[in-house]
Formats: sequence, structure tokens, C-alpha cells
Amino acid sequence: MLREARPGDEPGILACIQALAEYEREPDAVENTADMLHTTLFGTDPHAFAHVVERDGRIVGIALWFLTYSTWTGRHGIWLEDLFVYESERGRGYGTALIATLADLCIARGYTRLEWTVLDWNAPSIAFYRSLGAQPLDEWTTQRLDAATLDAVAARAPRHPSLPNVGGPH
Repeated sequence: MLREARPGDEPGILACIQALAEYEREPDAVENTADMLHTTLFGTDPHAFAHVVERDGRIVGIALWFLTYSTWTGRHGIWLEDLFVYESERGRGYGTALIATLADLCIARGYTRLEWTVLDWNAPSIAFYRSLGAQPLDEWTTQRLDAATLDAVAARAPRHPSLPNVGGPH
């Protein structure tokens, strides 16, 4: 059964995130916890959302996403952060159903984009996305400031008395 995530799903969602990290060859990279997921997904000001596929009382697939905004279209979109279905459950249409649900949500809400990234070595996923009609954005390259570099860049933020301290104290 595909449904929106609800409180109590955090351990199953986290297990999928950990399995995805293993698949993506970074098994020790997950710092997230069930408590952190609860705050992010179900707290007073949720910043991310999730849909799950549940089979026989177990979460076997997830789509974690958040809103984006296009200054060009003036509309929101969805950024699919993680799509994962356990290998033993693949081929049942769960991945397609998760993406189709997000596409339907985009249409219903007037969003103009559903976007995500995929590792360039992940040929099975790339083939799956192409089968849905997804197109690569070859001219775009993802950029990232990680925890190790955020402090150094943030230190460059202006500290002038007439400017608001939008980022809070450092």
C-alpha cells in the first residue's frame, strides 16, 4: 500500500535510508535518526515530506521530498531527495508508483517540476528514470558546501551594523 508517511514510520524510513546509503557505497554516511526524521517530517514546521510503500506491515519503499521554487516559472516544484525500494521488492511497480504519486501531486498543486539527481554509475536507476521519460540536465552540475566548508564560507558573511544578521550568530 502506497501512502503518505505518518508518525511511527520513522524506523522503517530510516532503515530504507540506511539501505540506500549501503547501495550508494556510503554505509557510514547516515547521521540521521528516527527522532530527527520525526521533527523534520512531522514537527510543528515540517520541511520535508515522505511517501512510503508498506507491504505486510513493513515499509519496503520510500520517496522523501521537499519543495523547491523556480524564479523563472514563479512556481514551486518537488525535489526528490531519496527514492528507494528494497532490492527484493523491485519489479513490483513500487518505484513507478512513488514517482507517479509525486507527479500527480505536482499537477494537483500547480508545481512545474519534479527533479532529482542520480549517481552516474547507477545504470539500473538511470534506465528506470529514462523509461519514465525523465531527461538528464547535462549542462547542470550539482554543487555543494558540506559541513567541513560551511563554517569557512559563512565566516565571509557581512557583519555590518546596518545589515540584518539573517543567519544568526556564528
